[in-house]
Amino acid sequence: MKQLCILGRQPAIGIAELEALYGADNLEVCSPSSVQVTTDQPIHFRRLGGTIKIAKPLKELPGYSFTQACEYLSKTIPQHVKHLPDGKLKLGLSLYDDATVSLSTLTAQLLRLKKPIKQAGRSVRIVENKSLVLDAAQVIYNKLTKELGWELLLIKTKSGFMLAQTTAVQDINDYTVRDRGRPKRDARIGMLPPKLAQIIINLASDTLDTKKTILDPFCGTGVLLQEALLMGYSVYGTDNNDRMIQYSRENLQWLEKKYDLRAAWDLAEADATKATWKQPIDSVACETYLGRPFTTPPDSALLQKNRADCDTIIRKFLQNIGSQLSSGTRLCIAVPAWFMGNSVFHLATLDDLEKIGYKQISFVHAPRTDLIYHREDQIVGRELVVLARR
Repeated sequence: MKQLCILGRQPAIGIAELEALYGADNLEVCSPSSVQVTTDQPIHFRRLGGTIKIAKPLKELPGYSFTQACEYLSKTIPQHVKHLPDGKLKLGLSLYDDATVSLSTLTAQLLRLKKPIKQAGRSVRIVENKSLVLDAAQVIYNKLTKELGWELLLIKTKSGFMLAQTTAVQDINDYTVRDRGRPKRDARIGMLPPKLAQIIINLASDTLDTKKTILDPFCGTGVLLQEALLMGYSVYGTDNNDRMIQYSRENLQWLEKKYDLRAAWDLAEADATKATWKQPIDSVACETYLGRPFTTPPDSALLQKNRADCDTIIRKFLQNIGSQLSSGTRLCIAVPAWFMGNSVFHLATLDDLEKIGYKQISFVHAPRTDLIYHREDQIVGRELVVLARR
């Protein structure tokens, strides 16, 4: 079964996540925004953080222009609407990876699709685009994945266009609850987005099997722990701050009630550079110490000191936990990377991973250099480093 994944703001991270879960051979990168996954299991959003829409591939349109693709829709849509239940059809159209088409052109083509639908005896309401792509909120609000809703996707590929229909979209409201609705948050230590937590877990897991225990040695307020529990994992979280452990405990208790979970979790206060963790540790997923947050670019001396402090902690952590992991145990750690003008500064420890007993995992479809979660206005990004214990 082939399913199409529409990727998020940083496509390479979403591609790496899919490759970790489904294998490189089962992925086909169709365009900068889309990947086709071959799997015998439905893809669920409870699992993915780097995919924003899941779609059913309908037709390859090699050699087609955007106008020709819309003409194809005009001819074929009437054949399909007659199979829908009675009621008013809601139709949306999203165009991916074709910057040559204007919003006004897309809107005009979308409005032209009303005529053949009405001629087929069906009423239809067009969902107006604010941009070339309908966002998740529009898809959810207009119920475009329900029986009487269609979001059709036209995706520009190297050979022409691919036509697909959205079947599921990220539940942005649930993400908001899991981010801002938890009883305990602490903006001073930075807020790990639930989507990113999902990605880190998946990069660390390397499998769809959730009958495992994930360790987060820097658990903070427990965002990564909660996402792992929702996926079905058992979790073990530690932090060197007893207040963070209490916050995680309250948040996980809230999670169990909110989502009616019977979850297996444990927490303990521990310094990740010295701790001895109980076994088994099947995989390690965490956001490590990111150092001092910066709202303006620091001078070179302050940046160098901050990098050195982070490097010391993260190197000691990797050395400490390495002796407690079986060979082949997989880790995904988010470490700081600093964006200063046109330069990106990384941890020195990343050049010594082999020396301290780790193999860094590479991906076929996503370069390591692109695996930094970062926004343009941020100085400190999160570099996703995927490792296996040697």
